[in-house]
Amino acid sequence: MIRLDVYGKPMLAERTTAGWQLYEPGADGKRRALDVVVPDFVTDDELVQYLDDLFHEAATPRHPSVRRIPD
Repeated sequence: MIRLDVYGKPMLAERTTAGWQLYEPGADGKRRALDVVVPDFVTDDELVQYLDDLFHEAATPRHPSVRRIPD
């Protein structure tokens, strides 16, 4: 599971056989699947750039980028 900060919004990404599944983590430890398509050809190293391209409209001065949160 990869933890991400997508323009200030926490997300989790999990690689599946069909591609990537993105989740929104809840405060109670549960997670909600997001309806976002990330194809299976996107590698772990390309995921941040792909999400940056996909969600760039959400950028703000306070949250200017997508970043991977270290484990």
